[in-house]
Amino acid sequence: MRKPNVIFILTDDQGYGDLSCMGATDFRTPHIDALAAKGVRFSSMYSASPVCSPSRAALLTGRYPGNAGVRAILAGHRRASGLTSEVPTIACALKKLGYKTGLSGKWHLGLKAQCRPNANGFDEFSGFLAGCVDYYSHIFYWGMADGGSDPTHDLWENDEEVYDNGVYMTERITQKGVDFIRRHKDDPFFLFVAYNAPHYPMHAPQKYLDRFPNLPWDRRIMAAMLSAVDDGVGALTAELERLGLTDDTIIYFQSDNGPSRESRNWLDGTPDPYYGGTTGGFAGHKFSLFEGGIRVPAILCWGEKVPHRVIDTPQIATDLFPTVLEACGGSAGDYTLDGDSLLDMLLGGDTHTHDYLFWEMEGQTAVRKGDFKLVLNGQLVEGETPRAKVFLSNLRDDPGETTNLADALPDLTKELTEKAMQWRQGIEQTWESRFAKNYTMA
Repeated sequence: MRKPNVIFILTDDQGYGDLSCMGATDFRTPHIDALAAKGVRFSSMYSASPVCSPSRAALLTGRYPGNAGVRAILAGHRRASGLTSEVPTIACALKKLGYKTGLSGKWHLGLKAQCRPNANGFDEFSGFLAGCVDYYSHIFYWGMADGGSDPTHDLWENDEEVYDNGVYMTERITQKGVDFIRRHKDDPFFLFVAYNAPHYPMHAPQKYLDRFPNLPWDRRIMAAMLSAVDDGVGALTAELERLGLTDDTIIYFQSDNGPSRESRNWLDGTPDPYYGGTTGGFAGHKFSLFEGGIRVPAILCWGEKVPHRVIDTPQIATDLFPTVLEACGGSAGDYTLDGDSLLDMLLGGDTHTHDYLFWEMEGQTAVRKGDFKLVLNGQLVEGETPRAKVFLSNLRDDPGETTNLADALPDLTKELTEKAMQWRQGIEQTWESRFAKNYTMA
């Protein structure tokens, strides 16, 4: 019996509300919607971090970011440290099971030789290594030198630098993904399609902008960039269908974190926050541990094997490693993981429930237990004063986290504060003993 193929599709800084299947009414994502219509749509899926690098590390390793060795956004210069083979990725695990493994798109998990995709389980890599690039020149402009802003070109085929000037990055990522599927149709494969859209700079060809002529500029460029991604998802799924692989392929789609409000998104020198992305009514954005920063759109389908439905119980991206590994015939017991396998639930079994879910981001810490979520020193926007030292909400009754119940429920507040700080202490100890030494620039 053939092992299932696996495709992870990740978008970058896409808000919870920025898909038509998640409630957006001002633009269309028909190909992504089609995945949701066939498989499982998660209404309470969480990223393990509200920013790019830690979120990606957690998805690929099945560990909380601090336990994977990546707790913050990583630098983009070519001496930058990051993920190493000390912490196996799902690509490493599937490669041991005979899978061909490939990455098309954004890495952002380190640029040192031992931190690159080919050193972390990927047979093939086509894309860029830093956090963002110009969509046409593929140049990284942001903070390249220590304290400076020298640009550098950032496009690679494995460890060879290549040039493809003028090709729109979103379309290139799709093309390389389709090519990988085509070349490995006879092997079980794992393909990570890591789009950089809709991360700044806000670039889209005119043909995508023309689909949304009546939207305001900020929303129009967001819609265009995501429409290009949606076309890419359509091309990937069409290739699977053409090759007869649809029923044998697990497809998982997720955003890495909530939408960005960074003023640099504007590209016109206006120092006003960017409002093109939407959180679906949740509080906070990228960087925040309130829902808008960490609750993300997520969909999983696997032909007829996974029945269509919406799963409302909270799950987290660290669950994908053990879920996929079990589906592909491996054993999660062979790895140190923080996530749980969701396979039984996905195949129609009992609902899976986490006892607790945890997050950290610089001075912020958060924990969710059932319907209740506690945020310590939570910031709605990066750089602003924390909203409250302690903020407790009931997400069932108040998904927008508008009312602080900390004083009204002192016993629960105490319990969750102790749990959160105990977990955070463990992260800090692991970081200092295992990973902090890696983050030198030498």
